[in-house]
Amino acid sequence: MNPLRRSLTPHAPHARLARFVPLVLPLVAALVLAGCATTTAPLPEALPEMPATFKEGGTAWTRDPAPAPQGAWWQAFADPALDALIERATSANTSVQAAAARLAQARALLRSADAERAPQVGVGAGATREAQRGLGVAPGTVLSAGASLSYEVDLVGRLAGASNAAALDARAREALLRSTQLLVQSQVAQAYFGLRALDTERMLVRDTVAAYRDTQDLIERRLRAGDVAELDLARVRSEVAATEAEALALERQRALLEHALALLVGAPASAFRVADTAEWAAPLPQVPTGVPSTVLARRPDIAAAQDGLRAAQARVGVAQAAWFPSLSLTGSGGIASPELSDLFRSAARAWSVGALLALPIFDGGRREAGVASAQAGLDAAWVAYREQLLVAFKDVEDELVALRLLDAQGRAQAQAVDAATRATTLSEVRYRNGLVSQLELLDARRSELRNRRQALQVKAARYQATVGLIRALGGGWG
Repeated sequence: MNPLRRSLTPHAPHARLARFVPLVLPLVAALVLAGCATTTAPLPEALPEMPATFKEGGTAWTRDPAPAPQGAWWQAFADPALDALIERATSANTSVQAAAARLAQARALLRSADAERAPQVGVGAGATREAQRGLGVAPGTVLSAGASLSYEVDLVGRLAGASNAAALDARAREALLRSTQLLVQSQVAQAYFGLRALDTERMLVRDTVAAYRDTQDLIERRLRAGDVAELDLARVRSEVAATEAEALALERQRALLEHALALLVGAPASAFRVADTAEWAAPLPQVPTGVPSTVLARRPDIAAAQDGLRAAQARVGVAQAAWFPSLSLTGSGGIASPELSDLFRSAARAWSVGALLALPIFDGGRREAGVASAQAGLDAAWVAYREQLLVAFKDVEDELVALRLLDAQGRAQAQAVDAATRATTLSEVRYRNGLVSQLELLDARRSELRNRRQALQVKAARYQATVGLIRALGGGWG
């Protein structure tokens, strides 16, 4: 053996290794960087600082990690007409339908984000006609067919982070759909109870008009007999006309409220009608004492804000991952031939596999801006989440204080109605006996009508405040 050849042989593996090291170093560096990469931490356990109790209810505020969904809370009012309206609005309201469409869009974006993590496979075929002038090569046609495979290795979790953010967006949209449904349901209930209060009030005003007309007939007979002056007749005619005007104003209010209900249930106002009723006997659900503020965790708008915050955190991690390398694995195989008859021969086959490691060096600040944008989005999501919690406490406190004061107002107003009714009865007797003037009788009737109407308005306000509290608590207190 040649001595020179024998002296070089032991060093040949080292020479091959020296040529291979520059090719491997980028991949090793990428894996080291991937191990050091960090993304944004999960949602902090501590909520924004909140009051420990409801001011009105005196109950403790705690968090519920697994809130229960709201049920058919409107059935507590035991009103079949209300049940039918709410069921109709839940499916046909345009705001609910728009929220459902946005949820479907978010779920489609989630599927798109998940697809980025899967291998991408494609097939293709083509025909090329080419010629090389000046080389004496005649024009020729090359036919080809093949398949390709690519897969991006998620070194630093960028694709997983994008998928997680999309999943949280979809959850937030689902919660917003429930929030929209709850809002529409409560608006239907409040409008319905307002409509029922107007029906009862209209009946009361019509009865008052009828009573005034009876009095007017009596005074006209007494005027013809010369027992009263014409002034008495003018006064009662004025009361009849004024009360009829109030009845017409109530008709207008009812029509507008009925049109609002038509919009809520997704029906044309021209073809929508809620039958009149003189009875309003739906029971008023009583809020139990000591309702824990954990029920606030059931509010879908709070759940949506929390998921939005988590999605914003995930997007910060995705933006940070853009600073690290990406590794793509590719493979292709196919056949090519100038003749169609030779296209499927083994000699025409070709294949290739490869790996591409990419790391942008200079991008004009694009990645830095992406991280700053994601961080600003996280800050905004945190503020929105805190604001939603503050709004939830405000809503509950508003309705609790409204119910407490309306209950006391209702009792006081009932006493006023009893007293006004008694005063009217006594005034009628005294007037017929000639002991008081007609002016005193009209004042007594006017006071009774005013107090009865105020009592109805307080009753309607109590029903609407109860609905408002149910909505503020996320759909009930059970």
